[in-house]
Amino acid sequence: MSNQNTEDKSLGGNLWQISSVDECAAELMVQKCNLPYIIARVLALRGISADEVSAYLEPKIQNLMPNPSVLRDVDKAAKRIADAIVGEQKIAIIGDYDVDGATSSAVLRLFLEAVGVVPDVHIPEREEGYGPSVAAIDDFKAKGAELLITTDCGTTAFEPLEYATAQGMDVIVIDHHEAEVQLPRVYAVVNPKRLDEENDYPYLKYMAAVGVVFMVVVAINRELRERKFYTPELPEPNLMQWLDLVALGTVCDVVPLKGLNRAYVRQGLKIMANSQNTGLKVLLEKAGLSGAPTAFHLGFVLGPRINAGGRVGASDISHRLLCCSKEYEAQLLADKLNEYNVQRKDIENYVLLQAIEILEGSPQEYPIAFVAGADWHQGVVGIVAGKLKERYNLPAFVMSIEADEVKGSARSIPQVDLGALVMAAKEKGLLTKGGGHTMAAGFSLEESKIEDFRKFVGEYVVSRIGNEAITPVLEIDAVLDAAGATKELAKALEELEPYGAGNPEPKLMLKNVHIIKPCLVGIGHVRCILSSDTGASLKGMAFRVGDNDIGQAMLNAKGERFDVVGVLRRDCWQGRDDVQFIIEDVKKCA
Repeated sequence: MSNQNTEDKSLGGNLWQISSVDECAAELMVQKCNLPYIIARVLALRGISADEVSAYLEPKIQNLMPNPSVLRDVDKAAKRIADAIVGEQKIAIIGDYDVDGATSSAVLRLFLEAVGVVPDVHIPEREEGYGPSVAAIDDFKAKGAELLITTDCGTTAFEPLEYATAQGMDVIVIDHHEAEVQLPRVYAVVNPKRLDEENDYPYLKYMAAVGVVFMVVVAINRELRERKFYTPELPEPNLMQWLDLVALGTVCDVVPLKGLNRAYVRQGLKIMANSQNTGLKVLLEKAGLSGAPTAFHLGFVLGPRINAGGRVGASDISHRLLCCSKEYEAQLLADKLNEYNVQRKDIENYVLLQAIEILEGSPQEYPIAFVAGADWHQGVVGIVAGKLKERYNLPAFVMSIEADEVKGSARSIPQVDLGALVMAAKEKGLLTKGGGHTMAAGFSLEESKIEDFRKFVGEYVVSRIGNEAITPVLEIDAVLDAAGATKELAKALEELEPYGAGNPEPKLMLKNVHIIKPCLVGIGHVRCILSSDTGASLKGMAFRVGDNDIGQAMLNAKGERFDVVGVLRRDCWQGRDDVQFIIEDVKKCA
């Protein structure tokens, strides 16, 4: 539930809403758990009760992970993989080219290597397409593979996996993508989204693929222990050492950070802070991060670099870096990913600017951002679609016109279900391939069908939201005076981390502040002092606003009062111990 704060749009083009909360529940947490009111309010808004506060603030994997056997086919898969380990059979792994794919395949490979098995691993190039292919299976067969395991893919790969089975391989799928009624006819399919799964642990459906892989590894390890496989010469590995990779894949796949996922990330960040993974340690150093990483660093510092290989470079580099134990090799691979990330940014900016020119250069018939380009790199169309969605608050469809087909990606607003839209377009014969979730989808089509698809998408969206763009709503968790924006509060807010999907960083409003000493810094950022009538003040920073209404209002502020919305963070840069307010939106006071 939310209460409308004001009818007026902010300078960022949003309507602000102050979320309404069960005040009794918040007050009970203040008294029973000795929490600051704002922390209690945020927890109450997240649906946490006083009895759940301790478990929420200190999530533990042992309390949240059920016996892996609750997932269908886990025991069957664990026994077959254990058979291959004990029998020294050749194992092959096919992963995916995104962060979840890289971490999923890396966790499985690192475990297998720890128990004496060196698997063959194939990460498809983007041009090859998502998931297993006949060519990869033929290559594995030629190398003598007897067991094929797919990670972060395979649930709907019917033809290639049945081909692998026909070649005499046992196939195990470990995945988290949406499943159909029919599953591939393979040895085992471990996927919490199987339609025949029990619903005793519904939060397992939120796991990224790397979380599912970790549960399977726990089951394999247990099976090997029961078989008395481990010896003083080959001791049982400490599975917790790979939680840094589990955390990375979980954050970057934007799954809800609730329940077990929250515990994965909280514990994984502790492991990552100890720099146990050589590749991650080097990549963090190359990115200039010296302190303990947070979920923000996973999503916005490490994630884009690891994704860059699959977007514009060589897809297997990220997997190799995460499995690398030699510092020199890790340095080379991290440098290459940084190069790819710079290229990705350049390519992305080029495509984004062209897309904006197309959309703003002519009238648009439907409330959608729908664009295609013949020289657009398919590795960045998803990112560009996301940025167009943010810019216009409309469903965005961005397509790369290739020689043989058109490949596209889409991002949506809450009112339009992309998964349903793409499925309907496939049923009408407009798309050759496609799939996705409510907010994101990928698809392919013939170039001759672009206009028909545009019309279908436009009419579909109009049927859901009408002909006008919906004004986005900015939900505000709490209101405070500048005097309340203290280091103590910022530190208390850190206890609610990890932030991400399902647990967003709390949005706070500072009321009636003056913007003092505003100045441009960096590329379009505005720095200032936020001051209240009580005499309290703190540093403020608004990123990438120099050319928009927010930035202009801040730079030209001369005595006016403003309400500002953003997040409160500690400022520990270069040894500082201070607090700053990251401004996301601004509104002039009446």
